[in-house]
Amino acid sequence: MRVIGLMSGTSYDGIDAAAAELSLAGDTLVMRPMGMIHVPYPDEVRARIAALLPPAATTAGDVCRLDTSVGRAFAAAAVRAAAELCGGAADLVVSHGQTVFHWVEDGAVLGTLQLGNPAWIAEATGLPVVSDLRSRDVAAGGQGAPLVSVLDTLLLRGRAGVPAALNLGGIANVTVVPPRGEPVAFDTGPANALLDAAVRHFSGGARDHDEDGRGAAAGRVGDGLLTRLLADPYYRRPAPKTTGKEHFHLPYLLEALAGRPVPDPADVLATLTRLTAVTVADACRAHSVTELVVSGGGVRNPTMLRMIGEELPGVPLRSSDDLGVPSAAKEALAFAVLGFLTVHGLPGQVPSCTGARHAVLLGGLTPGRGPLRLPEPVAVPPTRLRVAAPAA
Repeated sequence: MRVIGLMSGTSYDGIDAAAAELSLAGDTLVMRPMGMIHVPYPDEVRARIAALLPPAATTAGDVCRLDTSVGRAFAAAAVRAAAELCGGAADLVVSHGQTVFHWVEDGAVLGTLQLGNPAWIAEATGLPVVSDLRSRDVAAGGQGAPLVSVLDTLLLRGRAGVPAALNLGGIANVTVVPPRGEPVAFDTGPANALLDAAVRHFSGGARDHDEDGRGAAAGRVGDGLLTRLLADPYYRRPAPKTTGKEHFHLPYLLEALAGRPVPDPADVLATLTRLTAVTVADACRAHSVTELVVSGGGVRNPTMLRMIGEELPGVPLRSSDDLGVPSAAKEALAFAVLGFLTVHGLPGQVPSCTGARHAVLLGGLTPGRGPLRLPEPVAVPPTRLRVAAPAA
């Protein structure tokens, strides 16, 4: 089955569309990556997302308009992916949508909202679409995240020691797969969320990220600011736990800077990058991690990777590319896998990773243009992943 996964993360710079041929061979999920494209959001859509995100106030009208705008953008990305990556022969689209709110109270997730109505994707491509993948896990008592832990556990199971997968998006999350016992996954804290907010603030909107980590590399860590940021109670909560930009946003950073001023913007960036490194390292040490497989946008930030390495001496860091999974496409591929599992009648989360009471099928299904024909249900979920050679 040729499946297209669509993903836009908390950095909301655009849509990653990745395609893969997926099949089941006994207890093994076989994945052959077919490529990836990145489709930037139109400026108008990015501006609408920024205006809607917490702590901003909004209206039902704004939510409705953005739901349509994001849906159309995802539809355009899916059309391109079907043509450019699948030769016009895709079977299924899986859409994560754009997260605009993750409702957390006292460590419990009570709701989650991803915009981008899948009807636009189904109408544009003619293909069935699996979407709204987080809500069912939340209804079952889970955090609704990190759902990428399904792909992580399949990829890392059987490796020596205690391997872990680290995704460095707007928020950093880790999946630890011990040789015995259940895997665990959780958000460690901000990766690029506060960094991006700081860059936009200090540049007056001229830049939106610390390209190649150059700003942080030119600065020095402000110990007082770092200590204040590390005092956030989130870091001391037990796993599973999740967070997002409803917590780590510009007003949060400005409040911390008001209490511990750091005049040089480069020093602020260095401090925020060290914050990510320290919180990731603390999480890994708490679970005796011996190997860290890294993916996400933070892979392109050598300063962040260097600082994580400094905080975790003796723990090798390698890209998920080394294991056959393109780091830039990993989250989109993970959602392709989740949709594939759904249409085969298989659960799409690991309860020990999300905190759900039990395993559940994820998402809702929007039919395509023709009759809806699902594969025969599969009784036993896969326990490992084999990555086949990418398509030529």
